[in-house]
Amino acid sequence: MEALIPVINKLQDVFNTVGADIIQLPQIVVVGTQSSGKSSVLESLVGRDILPRGTGVVTRRPLILQLVHIDADDRRKTSEENESKKNGRLYRGIDGEEWGKFLHTKNKIYTDFEEIRQEIEAETERISGNNKGISDEPIHLKIFSPYVVNLTLVDLPGITKVPVGDQPKDIEIQIRELILKYISNPNSIILAVTAANTDMATSEALKVAREVDPDGRRTLAVVTKLDLMDAGTDAMDILMGRVIPVKLGIIGVVNRSQLDINQKKSVADAIRDEYAFLQKKYPSLANRNGTKYLARTLNRLLMHHIRDCLPELKTRINVLAAQYQSLLNSYGEPVDDKSATLLQLITKFAAEYCNTIEGTAKYIETAELCGGARICYIFHETFGRTLESVDPLGGLTTIDVLTAIRNATGPRPALFVPEVSFELLVKRQVKRLEEPSLRCVELVHEEMQRIIQHCSNYSTQELLRFPKLHDAIVEVVTSLLRKRLPVTNEMVHNLVAIELAYINTKHPDFADACGLMNNNIEEQRRNRMRDLPSAVPRDKSLRGPGGQSLSPTEPPAPEGEVAKAAAGSQSGSVSEQIDGGTGNWRGMLKKGEEGTAGDRAVPLNPFPASPQRGHAVNLLDVPVPVSRKLSAREQRDCEVIERLIKSYFLIVRKNIQDSVPKAVMHFLVNHVKDCLQSELVGQLYKTALLDDLLTESEDMAQRRNEAADMLKALQKASQVIAEIRETHMW
Repeated sequence: MEALIPVINKLQDVFNTVGADIIQLPQIVVVGTQSSGKSSVLESLVGRDILPRGTGVVTRRPLILQLVHIDADDRRKTSEENESKKNGRLYRGIDGEEWGKFLHTKNKIYTDFEEIRQEIEAETERISGNNKGISDEPIHLKIFSPYVVNLTLVDLPGITKVPVGDQPKDIEIQIRELILKYISNPNSIILAVTAANTDMATSEALKVAREVDPDGRRTLAVVTKLDLMDAGTDAMDILMGRVIPVKLGIIGVVNRSQLDINQKKSVADAIRDEYAFLQKKYPSLANRNGTKYLARTLNRLLMHHIRDCLPELKTRINVLAAQYQSLLNSYGEPVDDKSATLLQLITKFAAEYCNTIEGTAKYIETAELCGGARICYIFHETFGRTLESVDPLGGLTTIDVLTAIRNATGPRPALFVPEVSFELLVKRQVKRLEEPSLRCVELVHEEMQRIIQHCSNYSTQELLRFPKLHDAIVEVVTSLLRKRLPVTNEMVHNLVAIELAYINTKHPDFADACGLMNNNIEEQRRNRMRDLPSAVPRDKSLRGPGGQSLSPTEPPAPEGEVAKAAAGSQSGSVSEQIDGGTGNWRGMLKKGEEGTAGDRAVPLNPFPASPQRGHAVNLLDVPVPVSRKLSAREQRDCEVIERLIKSYFLIVRKNIQDSVPKAVMHFLVNHVKDCLQSELVGQLYKTALLDDLLTESEDMAQRRNEAADMLKALQKASQVIAEIRETHMW
């Protein structure tokens, strides 16, 4: 199990090479307030002075410290380090037993630990500046020594409350967010450092640790400065867990004082003095406290933690490897044969465009209708419902119908309903079908434009590599659609014009409707005749002048008088209809003078005085009634025309509803499908355009290289974990 920590170190190195932090590896995160002794604890674990010293905020960037244990007689780096070559030699022999290596300095080896400390200070100021500001960009340092145990630790800036010097006003929030970023990693162990000469109940380290680890399953408490407690007090209750219990335990240590550091007291001497202090002050707890016990405990906790995390890590690495493999495939391989590549991309786009229309595309949209399905919806739902919502008599009032009938008769009163009025009115209604038909063409055109974007986003992601080719393809397809739009609109316009050109009153459906309507009218006439009183004769010859019936008991009048009376009766009836029904000014004048308001819904305007009263009459000044009660004949004529219009309109609407989608499919959709590839090849497949069209975007090559490097790193990490599985370490 001891080999598990080097495995994590290998994984850390693998991901450091690509500068990625996508895998949360097991590590120990050191948390504490400013000047609580965090850096001293780390130096005690390393056994060397490697961290910057001073007052205030000294640690201003996260320091990821990897401790690698090597054999005392091994003067070489590990086999992984030996794989790298520089200047033709292997780094087999190194002056000294211990050395360090930074990630940002590549293969440079540091055997002088004072130089390591100076490099940390320089790298901190390079990123964070010299104004006590902090940065979340970590410094990676690896220490090889026979005197350390295998550990991976993260040193973070100390928790502070008040900005000092040029520090930003929100320094407390920045540090807190940085700490939470690292300790929120479920694979990390939290090392909460608290000074013994402060109250444990006010420990900021334990407080922030409990926010992310309320159960305390991955929190270990370290109590520093045991030798600086007030006289007469001790940390027995704290170390025993009686004040604040911590599941992983509480370990006390004694740090070097600032005087010891100034006097160059070694860490080894400090550890000996620490052991003596614990034997004297806490003899019963000396075996479970101190720096050496802390190092062994951290090593044991980290190994068990790694063992628990490795299965999840392997799953996570495999998932990421599959994702990056897919991403790399989408970026495509570098182009060798540009001519073949261009033809392949054009052919694939044309095929995907047609497949999207046919509904056989590889990527099916699930959020909304797309392609051919949306075109079908436009035809049968949008266009169909719009036509059905058009009222056959919409915008046509009874007065309009009556006016058309009168205008069609000319100066002569009509005995029958003129056909010209029907044709005039029905054309007006049929014309209303043209606008929704043209709108249908527009909607289909817009959808075919949307298919271009759909194919670019989902079907042919290779086009994203070549933005100029993508733009050129969009332009060609858009131009083709734009050219077909006027042709399709003209055809749809002609379909309506064809219906307007000839009103076929012999249409079978229209003839049936007319026959049914005539039967209904005849039936209504019979019903009215049947409802007349039996005492009233139905023969017009029995009616006397003025419509008075002649009693059978009265002596018959001479034949000439009967004929004259009948003629007078008929003449009066027709004259009344003409005068009151066709707008004759004399009839209107007569009715206006008589004041028969029963035949009007709205009284008519009075006429000028008659010539007999000394006033001139303007015959062209014919008042038009705003509203009036129609005569029986007028009502009958209007009903006949309206029924005929509705019947014929429904026939035409049915034809338009069927023919417009067919015209759109033939002149727009199918034509674009058939000509798309040939149009693309003819416009784009040219030798002079190859280099320009197949120019990759500026960041595509970089993203491809990054994805390839990350994929290699993930595959290597997966191999490392697989090797551990083969050795049955868990």
